[in-house]
Amino acid sequence: MEDARIVELYWERDEAAIAESSAKYGGYCYQIAFRILALREDAEECVGDTWLRAWEAMPPSRPGRLDTFLGKITRNLSLDRWRAGRAAKRGVGDCLPASGGVEQEVEAAALAESLNRFLESLPQEKRVLFVRRYWYLCSVEELAAWSGRRRGTVSAALFRLRQDLQEHLEREGFTL
Repeated sequence: MEDARIVELYWERDEAAIAESSAKYGGYCYQIAFRILALREDAEECVGDTWLRAWEAMPPSRPGRLDTFLGKITRNLSLDRWRAGRAAKRGVGDCLPASGGVEQEVEAAALAESLNRFLESLPQEKRVLFVRRYWYLCSVEELAAWSGRRRGTVSAALFRLRQDLQEHLEREGFTL
């Protein structure tokens, strides 16, 4: 089923949207969650929670790219679960509210725009390499297999990309 039709099902509040999302993107979302959590049960639970979050988000959201929308939800849920697991192991029971407010949100938005400009300036292969490594959390070995290059070549390319990103951010006034 086409993504636009799946989004329409969400907007129509038709539960078939969840089944269609799961059929089309369940494996994709599971892979994202499993890379972060490394536990099958936790990854499956995050994928299930993804469908609920998508149901709650549509409407009012109408994503342009359903795969990216669902992947982002899965990634955020997985990272939240991973952080909660780490905090529990440290024995942290209380949580303090985040500080910063509006200024912090504005800075985060400016940083996101700058990162997008950096990624748009890269050739497609480098951009895909960067996103697979730092968004989808693919290992260097997986990236080497995907690109047909040696592990060391991929590591060096990622190092240069990080350096280029640092220079880009510093030129745009961000301090690291």
